[in-house]
Amino acid sequence: MENDILRQSDPEKLHRIRHSTSHILAMAVQKLFPETKVTIGPAIENGFYYDFDRPTPFTPEDLKKIEKEMRRIVQQKLPLVREEVPREAMRERLEALGEPYKLELFEGFDHDAPVSLYRTGDWWDLCAGPHVESTAEIHPNAFKLRSVAGAYWRGDEKRAQLQRIYGTAWETPEQLEEFLRREEEAKKRDHRKLGRELGLFVFSDLVGPGLPLWTPKGALLRYILEEFLRKEQVKRGYQQVVTPHIARVDLFKTSGHWFKYKDDMFPLMATSEEEGAEEGFVMKPMNCPFHIQIYKSELHSYRELPIRLAEFGTVYRYEQSGELGGLTRVRGFTVDDSHLFVTPEQLDDEFKKVVDLIQFVFRSLQLGDGFSARLSFRDPTSDKYIGSDAAWEKAQAAILKASQDLGLKYFVAEGEAAFYGPKLDFIFRDALGREWQLGTVQVDYILPERFELEYVAEDGSRRRPVMIHRAPFGSLERFIAILIEHFAGDFPLWLAPEQVRILPVTDQFVGYAESVKDRLVSLEMRAEVDASSERLGKKIRNGETAKVPVLLVVGESEANSGTVAVRTRVEGEKDKGTLPVEEAIAYLQERLAKRT
Repeated sequence: MENDILRQSDPEKLHRIRHSTSHILAMAVQKLFPETKVTIGPAIENGFYYDFDRPTPFTPEDLKKIEKEMRRIVQQKLPLVREEVPREAMRERLEALGEPYKLELFEGFDHDAPVSLYRTGDWWDLCAGPHVESTAEIHPNAFKLRSVAGAYWRGDEKRAQLQRIYGTAWETPEQLEEFLRREEEAKKRDHRKLGRELGLFVFSDLVGPGLPLWTPKGALLRYILEEFLRKEQVKRGYQQVVTPHIARVDLFKTSGHWFKYKDDMFPLMATSEEEGAEEGFVMKPMNCPFHIQIYKSELHSYRELPIRLAEFGTVYRYEQSGELGGLTRVRGFTVDDSHLFVTPEQLDDEFKKVVDLIQFVFRSLQLGDGFSARLSFRDPTSDKYIGSDAAWEKAQAAILKASQDLGLKYFVAEGEAAFYGPKLDFIFRDALGREWQLGTVQVDYILPERFELEYVAEDGSRRRPVMIHRAPFGSLERFIAILIEHFAGDFPLWLAPEQVRILPVTDQFVGYAESVKDRLVSLEMRAEVDASSERLGKKIRNGETAKVPVLLVVGESEANSGTVAVRTRVEGEKDKGTLPVEEAIAYLQERLAKRT
């Protein structure tokens, strides 16, 4: 990954190229379609966009013309010149141009700050920069317009509807070509497409958006992941608990969620007859307050700590419909949640053990070592957090020390903390180089204080425990979406819902195929027989399309000799040929032991 062609650019330089290309886009649009009003055009991840007010919709043919005009502008090697203009003079310019959106932006600027514009040839745009010095720094074959979408002015659906043109821009044509290649590959790997083709999950309008329904194969995949982690947690001293899906709103008032997280929660199910009273029940957005109540149900001695409570708990968050997307952003999802209650002296060691567990999970799932650690700390200028400065400083110092001791490759992200504590988030790069947040570990001094948690110390005094929140998978739904796309639906043998499919050449050998299946199932392998009337070639193609890791073909020769012809989908591995059944089983068991 270090030689990743898309990561060879200086991020700041790429930002300037993309921001400048958005200006060139607007310049080209107004050259070709003078009636168009311009608004804003920022650089974004992998590219840029610009919003336009034009009575006629842009067509695919329009995009080709605009792109051609952009190349013509770029090849003129025009300088992008910054100018500062007195406020009144700028207002007069904007009014004379008849650009109402730019005028509205201008009126919202700091009246004490200078007003700047960037001029490119005879065209200019109200902007603070930064930009390239000349269009010569933009390669004419390293950008491409991608699509047109609707967008409301300033994101307000009551305001004018605009047309947003998206584009991508890179330093070199080779980078653009690689980006487009990955985009095409990403479409093939899209978990929504593969989830449907592999029969893992569905959505129903009657059930509601953002609420996935897991089919038998999808439910089996979830069970495999849950059982894998559950067994490992037991080895590491975790205890399983189960908590309700709803609770009194008072629970979340005590935790602070009702005041800091209310907009993301489903509405109150009131039981009070008094209109407007905040009494009743809510669907849980988090599991931690429930685990706290289990801990608090009895007084614990320091000898019992650390106490590690774990649950695959389903939570509910009222995501906006426009933010929903397949399994990656849903309204009901299951978290592999655990909350550890530790003494202050145990905190460092337990935190490191949690990190070790998360790394074990990643290795077992063949996700590689391409991780970085984001230390998500609070923004001290923000009012979205609860708790004292001292508590935050202790928690952040603990995470920083552990990360340094473990030699993690980390970076600090101020403002990314949860409202009640800082956390370490693992950022993973998948097979296409895309970044995802996976496992997370959080240190929390705040909730133990708000819920007045205690333990009996060695000297008999009552002391406050520290909490560690952790989730190696995070959301199980989102994690499965990432796995589907990372493996392109081609799961390793141990994880595949259907591990082996047995293909009888004709109906005459279905009985032998069933006997092979029974032997595999007795060894807890997931096997099926394709007893359809299809020809063998079609059965093989169907098995490959369904991405079954191993296909076993059986015919007269195999039935007479107690063998199977093994076809494997392991990349780079040749088919094993015809093997006695027990040798084929040994091969499968070896792969399962190695989680390949």
